[in-house]
Amino acid sequence: MLPLIIFAVGIVFHNYQRDRQAATQRVLETARSIRLLLDAEMQRMTGGLQVLALTNSLRNSDFDNFRRVAVGFIDQYGKDGVVLVADRAGRQVFSSLTPDTASLPPRNNLEILEKVFTTRQPQYSNLFFGAVKQRLIITVEVPVMRDGEVLYDISFSPPIEVFQAIIEKQRLNQDWTISIFDSDGVNLARVPNPQATIGQRASPSLFAEMFRQSEATLPTVSLEGVALITGFTRSRVTGWTVAAGIAENSLVAPLWRSLAITSVIGGVLLLVGLGFAVRMATTIARGEMLHDLLIEELNHRVKNTLAILQSIATQTFRSASRTERDKFEGRLGALAEAHNLLSTDKWQGSDFQDVVSRVLRPYLLNTSERVRMFGPRVPLSPRLALVLSMILHEMATNAAKYGALSNDTGTVTLDWERLEEEPGPKLRMIWTEAGGPPVTAPVQRGFGSRLIERSARDQLGGAATVDFLPHGVVYTVTSSLEISD
Repeated sequence: MLPLIIFAVGIVFHNYQRDRQAATQRVLETARSIRLLLDAEMQRMTGGLQVLALTNSLRNSDFDNFRRVAVGFIDQYGKDGVVLVADRAGRQVFSSLTPDTASLPPRNNLEILEKVFTTRQPQYSNLFFGAVKQRLIITVEVPVMRDGEVLYDISFSPPIEVFQAIIEKQRLNQDWTISIFDSDGVNLARVPNPQATIGQRASPSLFAEMFRQSEATLPTVSLEGVALITGFTRSRVTGWTVAAGIAENSLVAPLWRSLAITSVIGGVLLLVGLGFAVRMATTIARGEMLHDLLIEELNHRVKNTLAILQSIATQTFRSASRTERDKFEGRLGALAEAHNLLSTDKWQGSDFQDVVSRVLRPYLLNTSERVRMFGPRVPLSPRLALVLSMILHEMATNAAKYGALSNDTGTVTLDWERLEEEPGPKLRMIWTEAGGPPVTAPVQRGFGSRLIERSARDQLGGAATVDFLPHGVVYTVTSSLEISD
């Protein structure tokens, strides 16, 4: 009996080691997945602020009219969101909290304010004590340009609950600890115990390693003294770090339970032979823990794939320019937005109108009259929804940078229809721009144009054309609809 028990214990321990390795990989993939969701949310905030920065009322210091526009942006995030506008000296010239800016204190985070005026790029703050809110906040800062110079800094401090909600939704069970740290290693969102830990630095075992490398897995001890297997990854968008850890005892406890059960059953297994003993020992050893890990892996498979893809791209584009990296991050963000829409519907597909609304949301916040959409409801499979989301993202980005949405008067009209043809139905959409800058055909096609044409041809089974007409660019895209559509 003793040799059989020893053999069964060996199998249990081998499976424990294998499950521990799987858990180590899983914590890193979970951190990457949350980082991708965080980046998508921050890019959405930044895009909304950039749209506000382009309004004539703000650039002309017409703050009474600008207040109505700002309120529409803040309503997305709840009553605790605040928009401020300040000059380079930190003097607040606008606050969404009160029209009496003379009574407001000056900005107290002048370092990030100076970065905005110096770099002319969006900036993301660390956690600090807000002079207006009188509590710990973070801010997204965007420059307001006029005549090629930075006129103001527009700042948005979202409710911290936005970030808390992201990690709470991704927490798999009570054995997990998840945190978002600013670039100084300070908690700005955390589960468990957010009230007691937000504003505290990461635990010493994690804090030192976070500044040695941008991504790693390692054993740590939480602020509550719980031993964890932890994975962390740093965002290239914000400079913040996402860490996810699973309690060591959630892996060790099943091991001891399995060893005890295996020892008791070993005597019975001896009666029916060594072969049956091996089979039973393996089944008992893996138990409920492996089953739960596999189910969780299926539920998060797509998000983890996106996170891995972004990690690979980051390494590949290490020497690329920031503009090129931002374009790729934007395309991944569009893919993540499409995935979020599909996840809402449990990957049963989505309606084309919902895909359009999700992609164009930043441009509909305060200029909804400039973007018109007409067409029937057309259900799409998950694959078509993802590809069409990427194509619409490219069209909207080009319009915002070079086309009808790059000024204050241009318009975009998107029409679509379902065509009943042989051998199967098709979707045709036409993107028409008008009122933008003068249009000239480019000498060389960019990657975005090639992405649209190749995606339509290879992924949608259709075609895409672009016409550079004097009054504006016109895209025409056709897609085969799958039978289930």
